[in-house]
Amino acid sequence: MSAFLARDVHKRFRATTALDGVSLEIGDGELFGLLGPNGAGKSTLVKIAVGLTKASSGSIETVGHPAGSADARARVGYLAELFRFPSWLTADEVLRFHQRLASSTGGAGERAELLRLVALDHVADRRVGSMSKGMQQRLGLAQALVNEPKLLILDEPTSALDPEGRHMVRRLLEHLRERGTAVLLNSHLLSEVELVCDRIAILVAGRIVTHGDPKDLAGAGGVEIDTQDGTQRFAGASRDEIPALVARLVAEGARIFGVRETHRTLEEVYLAAVQQERSA
Repeated sequence: MSAFLARDVHKRFRATTALDGVSLEIGDGELFGLLGPNGAGKSTLVKIAVGLTKASSGSIETVGHPAGSADARARVGYLAELFRFPSWLTADEVLRFHQRLASSTGGAGERAELLRLVALDHVADRRVGSMSKGMQQRLGLAQALVNEPKLLILDEPTSALDPEGRHMVRRLLEHLRERGTAVLLNSHLLSEVELVCDRIAILVAGRIVTHGDPKDLAGAGGVEIDTQDGTQRFAGASRDEIPALVARLVAEGARIFGVRETHRTLEEVYLAAVQQERSA
């Protein structure tokens, strides 16, 4: 059983096509990153997955149940990009309220553990209105984890966090992977996605244009060799070609001072995919 399974999902808003045949599968315990420019359809896909809107055609299953059904909602945690908690509630009261919504029986122990996971255990009795935006973001993560969901859907979860907060979220996501919780991470922060995700998909104009392991998608960028005349660059060359390149340069009289393999970044892969799709 997949944690998330989308089959040929289309979504139209009158004359606008938000999703144009999206198919996607996420396995148990997999951290999956969803990337794309504004208006690509990422948030629409997420909203269908949590039952906030319906697909025009196609289907999504979450944890083996139709998206938005009672059985699916009981096993899916969700943090929206734009969320608000009542300012007069304390952190502990927010989690207690969401425990009731999720029919969780975890009680005070679960609340304490969740606050510890997001480094808010020292402010359990602080009211939301007196918290910084970053603290509220971390509290949002804690509420998404109420009742131990098997699939966690996060829409821009690190947008309000400082570097220390983003590092905490990475550690938390790695902990969830070890626990077998699947995560669908919708984010604009390519560096965060590259560091933590097992696989990614790039969505442009409602279609997935590429997907796979971030390292495999980036691939080799080439080879750079430092000589007495400066650095010579061999774009697209692989590690296996290095001995032959060095031998050729030495035969031509070059003195070699350094050799290194370069790699494309996920940002370069992303920009190339977006530009190619827009040109097409």
